Amino acid sequence: MTKRDYYEVLGVSRGASSDEIKSAFRNLARQYHPDINKEHDAEEKFKEINEAYVILSDPDKRAAYDRFGHEGVANGAGGMPDFSTMDFADIFEGLFGFGGMGGSRRQQNAPRRGADLAQTIELGFEEAVFGVEKEVQITRDETCTTCHGSKAEPGTSPQRCNNCQGRGEVRQVRQTFLGSMVQVTTCPNCNGSGQIIASPCHTCRGRGLERRTISKMVPIPAGVDNGTQIRLAGEGQPGINNGPNGNFFLEIKVKPHKYFRRKDDDIFLDVKLNVAQAALGADILVPTLEGKEKIKVPAGTQPGKVFTLKSQGVPHLRSSGRGDQHVMVNVEVPTRLSAEQRKLMEQLAATMGSEVKPEEKGFFDHLKEVFGG
Repeated sequence: MTKRDYYEVLGVSRGASSDEIKSAFRNLARQYHPDINKEHDAEEKFKEINEAYVILSDPDKRAAYDRFGHEGVANGAGGMPDFSTMDFADIFEGLFGFGGMGGSRRQQNAPRRGADLAQTIELGFEEAVFGVEKEVQITRDETCTTCHGSKAEPGTSPQRCNNCQGRGEVRQVRQTFLGSMVQVTTCPNCNGSGQIIASPCHTCRGRGLERRTISKMVPIPAGVDNGTQIRLAGEGQPGINNGPNGNFFLEIKVKPHKYFRRKDDDIFLDVKLNVAQAALGADILVPTLEGKEKIKVPAGTQPGKVFTLKSQGVPHLRSSGRGDQHVMVNVEVPTRLSAEQRKLMEQLAATMGSEVKPEEKGFFDHLKEVFGG
């Protein structure tokens, strides 16, 4: 079978540079590697690509091929590429996800977002309803004021790592099923920085960062509730290698109120009426979140009756308007009566009879209707 032209195999022109040849080889190797490409001829194509690269990546072999064609390199095209002359790691990271095969320093020194921070703050019931501004203490890392982030004691400088010669990575040749391969790993001496801090800063101990607590006034919007999170963008830990800062999350915890109860954006309140008020009716003043409000209680009001005050509840957090306030009345039965009160109650009882009638809907059914289940 006639061999194809090596330039044609790699898809490059005869005047292609070594970088263009290397790039073409990388792309084709990713595409046709038999562990990735399951087509029946993938392995043959992969071998053909390797053979072409062996010749065209070597200046002497390429010159011989350009003059004499396949005959000029008949004894030099049967092997695999010399991986010590190229960074083949990108191909294998893409194919197999080898973490230490290459690009280790790029990954080590790539900009990374800082960590998020979180804190819980406790609010009073009214503070959560109407909103408030609170002072928050944020403890985080910031650039060291002594070394200004250099990590070295003032008057000294970081030194180039002798183990990796400042590259931040070390290379080892390994034998694999594809031949010799250069394994690139993070330098253990400098942890990928390429520098050794001989005299670490006394303030930050060579971190380049120091722990500080800052105060920040945070506006809490009206309508927050237990579990609401407020995000302060960029107020978390500093980014790594000039990456963006993390965020700071403030989680809300609300103290319970002595009288009011909250469900979603509605407020609930229980009030007690005496027997006379329930039977005869009355105008009563009930507390709301913004002062007293008059409610007209009609004669014959039964226990569990609910009166609704529209738009007297909690402001909606993400829209306009407010919830409602629901006032449930209960009839308080006196446990002690004066002689006169007892006489009057006995007279009332004599006119009302003594028959006991069961009800189809009881007090707890009314509660379920009000509280939604």
